[in-house]
Amino acid sequence: MRKRKENWLVKAFTNLLKNKLATVAFFFLILEILIVLIAPYLTPHDPLETNIALKLAPGFWASEGYVEGYYLGTDHLGRDVLTRLLYGGRISLWVGFVSTFIGLIFGVTLGLLAGYYKQLDNIIMRFMDLLFTFPGILLAMLIVAMLGASTTNAMIAISVWSIPGFARMVRGKVLSLKEEDYVTAVRSLGASDFRILFLHILKNSLPVIIVVSTMRLASSIMSIATLSFLGLGSPPPNPEWGAMIATARDYMWKQPSLIIIPGVVVMITVISFNIVGDKLRDVLDPSLKENA
Repeated sequence: MRKRKENWLVKAFTNLLKNKLATVAFFFLILEILIVLIAPYLTPHDPLETNIALKLAPGFWASEGYVEGYYLGTDHLGRDVLTRLLYGGRISLWVGFVSTFIGLIFGVTLGLLAGYYKQLDNIIMRFMDLLFTFPGILLAMLIVAMLGASTTNAMIAISVWSIPGFARMVRGKVLSLKEEDYVTAVRSLGASDFRILFLHILKNSLPVIIVVSTMRLASSIMSIATLSFLGLGSPPPNPEWGAMIATARDYMWKQPSLIIIPGVVVMITVISFNIVGDKLRDVLDPSLKENA
């Protein structure tokens, strides 16, 4: 059993790398994660340190005004943009991964219970439908408004928003898998519901869970950027990507790079996660290709 699992993962990864666009996106994400993790070793500057004497200094592309060592220039408080970009990536990626993981745990658990137990299906799914009635970002804004603006509360809000999508997806998968012959055979041998759910049904649901999780990461990163831009996410002076764009609005004509640089980073990161997720769908869930 262990060997088959390893072969399945290796085969999926190999097939993913056969696509050039997916390969570029995948290695970009790996490189980005490594860079933000070692950010303190890549820049000598403090992301919160201000120096008014250097405010709005242009980056290396400028013929005049460039300050040595500040490769992407400085913001309105003289803070190094590159440093804040790297440290901001830590916040954005951390919130993205953690909120997706929390939403996955609760969503998958509720989806398994709803799909397997008919008596719980109506209760759980009606609650999920209630959450679905709110547009995702509005639900997150409502939760943050009740809890208060902070990175942790934004993470909680995005996690709650993620739960219904995972629950509905897993429920649908469970409804089809629990009627399979191998599940009936295991049940006839006296296997417990816990064993059937987590060692058989969940195991065979992993491909679609991985695909949805990857795409959900993109949405979570976009969500924390949006909340921070609106003042409901990571509070200033934290260097979160969305917050960087928000504080640069007043200087967008004088120093457009302050908005363009973090905006492009958010865009490329989100697109990369979506590309990887889309190609993983083709690799891990062939039925979607057949139905397309």
